[in-house]
Amino acid sequence: MSKLSLFFEAPYKIAIRKDSIPSPNKGEVLVKSIVSSISPGTEMLVYRNQIPDDVPLDESIPRFNKPTRYPLKYGYSVVGEVVDIGKEVSSDWKKSIVFSFHPHESHFITSPDNLIPVPKDIQPEEASFLPNIETAINLLMDGKPIIGEKVIVFGQGIVGLLTTSLLSNFPLSCILTLDKYSLRREKSLDAGATESLDSMRISPEIIKDSCLKGKKSDLTYEVSGNPDALEYALILTDYSGRVIIGSWYGKKKSNLTLGGDFHRKRIRVMSSQVSTIDPRFLGRWNKLRRIQVAWDMIRIIKPSKFITNRFPLSEANKAYSMIDRSPDKTIQILFTY
Repeated sequence: MSKLSLFFEAPYKIAIRKDSIPSPNKGEVLVKSIVSSISPGTEMLVYRNQIPDDVPLDESIPRFNKPTRYPLKYGYSVVGEVVDIGKEVSSDWKKSIVFSFHPHESHFITSPDNLIPVPKDIQPEEASFLPNIETAINLLMDGKPIIGEKVIVFGQGIVGLLTTSLLSNFPLSCILTLDKYSLRREKSLDAGATESLDSMRISPEIIKDSCLKGKKSDLTYEVSGNPDALEYALILTDYSGRVIIGSWYGKKKSNLTLGGDFHRKRIRVMSSQVSTIDPRFLGRWNKLRRIQVAWDMIRIIKPSKFITNRFPLSEANKAYSMIDRSPDKTIQILFTY
């Protein structure tokens, strides 16, 4: 048996490299992967070479805290089993199911400090949603939804669907979601949206007849990954409303009209990214608490219902090509090992 590792070799080019399975040193463990999930937003920026040259992929993860250069291993959501341990590692780790912010590969060596034990009542496929659930939690912490508010979510990819799922647990008067793909709109309604509309057919008349009832939103999330959506997010947000941007646009530019109505509406625009949290929470919220809340939300939402495709790692080219060319047919793809 060999170790299989996914490499982004060049734009639109994926390779699976084989190597011998390593043995852990005294303070390390060997993890055999069970599943890993593709993050469609960020990983497609890497796939298409749309990451800014001078921006690290993730400053909070040491292996990604450097400028992006091909070839590179990437991915950050692996669930696996600890199959071997070093001499100085507690035997409690042996055979445990763990989560790691690690690239897509069949086996890897790491320190136990880099692993998060998966609760026994959560299946590996559900556990692979941990990073995106944590992202959605962060989006809600930044947006601070209030009882009775009207909320719009632009984009119903996996982060958008998870955000909608969490919002549906709040006593809001309207959760309006927007996406151009019918599959995602159907899943959005299942996730708890009051209404889900085609983002390519927005008009004043359609908005007037929606659950907004002719009003604008108090809170708007832009998680579509499309920089053009931000302009519409500002237009559809009411006086003194909040716009939370969870999308990472990479090299894509956003052209905004800020000289008209926006100037008088006192709209607050905030970027939200899961590597950090709002400073007001730092005294009470550490990483452990956020992970515990994420596990609780996974139990409630059961996000595996958003999985549309599973591929063995050897067919990775098919997976990325499908996301790139047929986004209307896919939401969440998992690699199996």
